[in-house]
Amino acid sequence: MSGAALRWSEQGADWPHRQSSQFVQAGGTCWHVQRMGQGPVMLLLHGSGASSHSWRDVAPLLMPHFTLVIPDLPGHGFTPALPAQQMSMQGIATAVKALLDALQLQPDWVVGHSAGAAVLVRMCLNHSISPRTLISLNGALLPLSGLSTVWFAPVARLMANSSLLAGFLASRAQRPGVVQRLIESTGSRLQPAGVEWYARLVRHPGHVAGVLQMMAHWDLDALRRDLPTLTTPIVLVVGLADRTVDPSQAERTAVLVRHARVVRLPQLGHLAHEEAPQLVSDLILECCGQTAAAGAS
Repeated sequence: MSGAALRWSEQGADWPHRQSSQFVQAGGTCWHVQRMGQGPVMLLLHGSGASSHSWRDVAPLLMPHFTLVIPDLPGHGFTPALPAQQMSMQGIATAVKALLDALQLQPDWVVGHSAGAAVLVRMCLNHSISPRTLISLNGALLPLSGLSTVWFAPVARLMANSSLLAGFLASRAQRPGVVQRLIESTGSRLQPAGVEWYARLVRHPGHVAGVLQMMAHWDLDALRRDLPTLTTPIVLVVGLADRTVDPSQAERTAVLVRHARVVRLPQLGHLAHEEAPQLVSDLILECCGQTAAAGAS
C-alpha cells in the first residue's frame, strides 16, 4: 500500500488539465507532471497532502506568460513515493532536479506552496536551480515551536510505518463532512468542487501513506540553519487567516534571508491560491515583472 499512487485510468479520468499530463521516469519514480503554456519556464510545487490539482485555477492565468511545469511530488497524487529514506526534503529536492534534467528544463521562476516552498528553497541552497525569484505561498520554512518539535518527528515516523493507519485515515475520509472540515481547519474555504479534489486524494490509502512518509522524514531544523545563506530573492506571500502555518513565520523568515519581501493577504487562509486564484496569479506576475524590470535596468 505504501507508495501506491492513484490510478490514472480511474481517479485521473477527469483530472484538471488532463490533456497537459504526461508520465516521466526520473529520480527513482515515475512522475505525473503537467506541462502547459509558453514563454520562460516556471516550476510550481504543491504542498504536503495536495497534488498538481491545487494549481488548476492559477495555471490558466499564467499560461500566456510562462511554460508551466507542475508535477505531483513523490507519494502524492499520481506519482509513486520514493524509498522511505528518500522521502526527506533533500531526497525530494534531488528527485525534482532529476525530473527537470529529464525534461531538459531549467526554471526561470519557481513558485511553491507550503512544503513545496521548502523543497524549492532547498534546491536553491543546493544550487541545483538558479531562478530569478522564488515565490513562497504560505511557505512552511521554519520548525514547529516549543514542545511540538520534540514529539512531532518520532510520532510521524511511527505513523508512517503503519499501513493500517493509512488505511484507517483514508476510510475515515469517506464520512460526510470530514474533508470539508479538514479544509476549513486550514483557514480556507473552497468551493465544493475544490473540496472534492482533496477528497479524491485523502480517500486513497496510497496517497495518505505518501504524505505520512514525507512528514516522517522532514527536517526543517536543517533548513532553518541554512536560510541565511540563501542568495535567491524570495517573496514570502502569507495569508493572514492561515491556521496551518503561523503567518508570523513569514516575518521571522524575512529576518534570516538577505533578499526577502513579505506580502500579506488579508482574510485568506493556507490555500490562498485556491481561494483567490486571480489575486494570487496577478501577484505572481507582478513579482516576476518587477524582478525582470530590475534585472534589465
